[in-house]
Amino acid sequence: MCGILGYTGERQASDILLSGLAKLEYRGYDSAGLAVLDNGNIKIAKNKGRLKILEERIKAGQEISGTCGIGHTRWATHGEPSDINAHPLWSDDMSVVAVHNGIVENYREIKNMLANYGYEFYSQTDTEAAVKLIDFYYKQEKNPLKAITQAIKKIEGSYCFVLLFKDFPNEVWGARKDLPLIAGQGKGESFLASDVSAILQDTRQVYYLDNMEIVQLKKGLVRFFDTEGYAKHKELSEVTWDAQAAEKGGFEHFMMKEIHEQARAVKDTFGSVFHSNKIDLGEMGLTDERIKAISQIYIIACGSAYHAGAVAQYVIEDLAKIPVRIELASEFRYRNMPMDKNALAIIISQSGETADTLAAMRRAKENKINTLAIVNVVGSTIAREADSVFYTMAGPEIAVATTKAYSAQLIASYVLAVKFAQVRGTIDELQCENLISEIQKLPEKIDEILDEKEPLEEIAQKFVNARNAFYLGRNIDYAVAMEGSLKMKEISYLHSEACAAGEMKHGPISLIERGMLVAGIMTQKDLYQKIASNMLEAKSRGAFLFVVSTRGCKYLKEEADFIFNIPETDEHFSASLSVIPLQLMGYYVAVARKLDVDKPRNLAKSVTVE
Repeated sequence: MCGILGYTGERQASDILLSGLAKLEYRGYDSAGLAVLDNGNIKIAKNKGRLKILEERIKAGQEISGTCGIGHTRWATHGEPSDINAHPLWSDDMSVVAVHNGIVENYREIKNMLANYGYEFYSQTDTEAAVKLIDFYYKQEKNPLKAITQAIKKIEGSYCFVLLFKDFPNEVWGARKDLPLIAGQGKGESFLASDVSAILQDTRQVYYLDNMEIVQLKKGLVRFFDTEGYAKHKELSEVTWDAQAAEKGGFEHFMMKEIHEQARAVKDTFGSVFHSNKIDLGEMGLTDERIKAISQIYIIACGSAYHAGAVAQYVIEDLAKIPVRIELASEFRYRNMPMDKNALAIIISQSGETADTLAAMRRAKENKINTLAIVNVVGSTIAREADSVFYTMAGPEIAVATTKAYSAQLIASYVLAVKFAQVRGTIDELQCENLISEIQKLPEKIDEILDEKEPLEEIAQKFVNARNAFYLGRNIDYAVAMEGSLKMKEISYLHSEACAAGEMKHGPISLIERGMLVAGIMTQKDLYQKIASNMLEAKSRGAFLFVVSTRGCKYLKEEADFIFNIPETDEHFSASLSVIPLQLMGYYVAVARKLDVDKPRNLAKSVTVE
């Protein structure tokens, strides 16, 4: 979950690295650091805290000049956030310096082995053990490639490393296992990064490293090797993302910008598979024959992607009549459940690098289950390993709390549900046309909600000092309640719990206190009365009722403290609209509390460790 960078070229490395790390800080912000190689000496600057502290130190005159370097922004796993545990980390004589993303699972064994050869350790990190193991092998032949290949055969876990060797000026080395690493090539300069957004301002020509691959950078030259040290050929790819998409564009926070980009993300994601007035999944290999053969669907995901999958479960089952199980990836990967050989496993991940989700997908593939990935990042590990890929068109998402990627995942789910239903004959052509028409109207309706968002900011002020909240819903509305609750807790730090509304009276109602925020989502007509009854149970115990409902809903008009009406749509697709005011509510409460909306504490954007 850390952000890592490497650069070699003609420009000052510190300028390039600081600029790139600013694009990667969403991956971790416990500490930051640089190492620059200049005239045979490696200079290091690092500190606990945000990247801006490091920038201020360097601007104040700390000497860090040179045209070859590596950088890091950390999300701590081993060792508390501190100056000494910050990356880069180095060997005893500074021959080898590295930054690291991931976890070295056998670091204790490595440390014990190295201690027998006189190595001492100054940090609490697993990274130091890996750096000194590489140094141990490097001392034997003074060959970076051999040192790295020997070390990674010993290192257990998921990782990527970017390294400097003092004796090899103008070179940067890298290696990856399971976690993302991208190489960029420019005129007379080369780059390494854990995310393409970090180098997009410098080059659009990139290589996506494969698993267990090693890379060497020289000025304008990128070379690749396998774990036996043999050279490999790779094809360049061109990144088509708009560089401005990774900027705030006049908004105070990336999160608010990305909330406003949801209509475009929805439109572009649907447009990517809607051709000649029909849904076309041919590029994914989902032929009619394969769709008809599906007897079970497993949806596997984590966090907000899991919540999008929960919506998909309801929609696919109702439209296509296929049994669906929604599974937390972190649980699925360790279960020994019997699996239907005719099943389809749908893997949902924004980054395409989520560690638990990747492991769960591999588990499905080991059981001969066909896999379809819904991901946002081209060339990501999940995208490369899945049997089929449905790319969402959200563009780069910088805020840690996802909004537009989640909305794009919903659209991908709707598309699958409608196409599966059409092919399997559970809806007729007129129903299919009507459903497609409703999907096409969603972007306009999302923008309509955003045009009416001002009252939410005023309501949010009432909960600046709140401690707890409940989000209630049934069916699709329960899935949305989970996402709304997560948005509130992860950026405002207000403890929030989503509850299937019918379960409220089975324990959670004991927590209701006077003035507590209880949010209810009401978009399913057959369930209006049921959810209204559950909300009134909370109201009778002093709760503040915040209701998100469709305009046709007549319930709770008098009893609710605040109602936000959303436009009517087909009930299968209501999650795309009802989630917007919940995202905004979480955002406004966080802003009112003067919190860092884009970088909530203890969280990182891409969860690449278990």
